[in-house]
Amino acid sequence: MYNENLSWKGLRRTDPDRPRPLADAVLRLIWQKRRVSRAEIAGLAGLSRSTVSEIVNEILPLGIVAEVGEGPSRGGRRPIVLEFQDDACVILGVEMGATHVVTALTDLRGRVLTWQSREHPVRTDPAGTRRLIAELCQVCLDTPGAGGRPLVGIGVAVPSPVDPSHPDRLSTIVLPDWQARLGLDDLAAHHGVPLMVDNDANLGALAEHWWGAGQGVDDLAYIKVAMGIGSGHVIGGEIYRGATGVAGEIGHLSIDARGKPCICGLQGCLVTLVGGPALLARAAELAPEYPRSPLAGREITILELENAALAGDPLAVLVAQEAAGHLGRAVAGLLNIMNPSMVIIGGVLARLGDLLLVPLRETVRSRTLVSSVAAAEIRAGGLGELGIAIGASTLVLKAALADSNLFPRVRGGFAAAKNEVAP
Repeated sequence: MYNENLSWKGLRRTDPDRPRPLADAVLRLIWQKRRVSRAEIAGLAGLSRSTVSEIVNEILPLGIVAEVGEGPSRGGRRPIVLEFQDDACVILGVEMGATHVVTALTDLRGRVLTWQSREHPVRTDPAGTRRLIAELCQVCLDTPGAGGRPLVGIGVAVPSPVDPSHPDRLSTIVLPDWQARLGLDDLAAHHGVPLMVDNDANLGALAEHWWGAGQGVDDLAYIKVAMGIGSGHVIGGEIYRGATGVAGEIGHLSIDARGKPCICGLQGCLVTLVGGPALLARAAELAPEYPRSPLAGREITILELENAALAGDPLAVLVAQEAAGHLGRAVAGLLNIMNPSMVIIGGVLARLGDLLLVPLRETVRSRTLVSSVAAAEIRAGGLGELGIAIGASTLVLKAALADSNLFPRVRGGFAAAKNEVAP
């Protein structure tokens, strides 16, 4: 489970830039501990018991923390146990891929309650994509899994760099038909909640750090291989976005200066060798040498290429091994510069497992001179096809745990809310 540095000590109620700082910090502590008494909070936070009681009385009306009975006595009165109510609210996470949309509805512990996925030409149909996102979000909210619980917010992962100071702006190079505008303000207004946006690889890294293969790892890199290629970086437990939000554009690292032209204007970028279209083009190029391959003589999809590789088809295996070599060269450079302790591979190639990871690791070892760098763990993501959408939901959860004013008030507390939606 994610374990953020607990930063409640030294906070003052009079801090003009942070309303309710102590309440927010205590709420984070209750979320992290799940079940904890007031006395335990006082000991962990270095606060007096009377201060803790006052803070808890501020938090309880939100309905996301409840008193759930007495704990064991350590001499004296038995303490009242507080429990964070993971099911009190829901969050929507949206992955806007180049060719698909995924929506996932989660609770306040990152668990997926229900989800929807639809293929769609996202890059070329912005209006249709916006309608589809709204439709799939509503489908999730209308399912029994939602239970009529209040929505905290909507997180959106986009296949584009995102400048935190202008989150609605999209890259005109990556998504030219969108005219630099995400345009989901109406969706947020319709549901009356905040909408938060970040790059898909950043949110893949966030999800793996909180819930997946990178739990407990404070310095990691996440590489998403799909139609495009991007990387997200966790440094010191926080997502690193760079000065203007474009950190992690590993797909446009030039691997072959004399290679194929890229949409960014350079040549031989990693995406021209390992991105989804590049892999399919390479399979078609090699197909005449493998006439017996089930992939030869026809158009194929990435899923078919993956399935053939997993089944041992020589053509598909060769394409995967070549991709591992190209990706390994980029990862080796990343390790030499950033020195993360873990590199997580997500996206379409992650399904290949050791078929991709073994040659990738071999390439990395041959190109990193420092043994501690070469020893970095390289593994597949642990959250599967919903990882990016879960990361989008986690973006909202992280913000709400930092500012409890983002949580909707659950009328009458969680128990009452459950009774209201019960059949």
